[in-house]
Amino acid sequence: MTPKEEIIIVFTHVPNRACAEHIAQTLVTEKLAACVNISSPVTSIYHWQGQVEQTEEIGLTIKTTCQGYAACATKLRMLHPYELPEIVGIHVNEGLPEYLAWVAAETRVRE
Repeated sequence: MTPKEEIIIVFTHVPNRACAEHIAQTLVTEKLAACVNISSPVTSIYHWQGQVEQTEEIGLTIKTTCQGYAACATKLRMLHPYELPEIVGIHVNEGLPEYLAWVAAETRVRE
């Protein structure tokens, strides 16, 4: 696997399941992600504009590559309803080689 094909897991949270499903379908359909996991609702407590906020959100775990990260993050930002969305990418250091190859193949830029 080349450095550009190294895998990144991207995390974000959205306000509801419909939004989560729309983002997931778009990212996978456009081959910006090989897979998106949609989690159960979670309670998020955070500072926002000088206040402590508490809200229920749906988490997304997005699998893509280093090469595809910029396009994935750009599309995610475009689709995301929040003014300042959480878009955090974490490099995968280890994993089942066949799975990592699948993620790379599913997100490979077609020339």
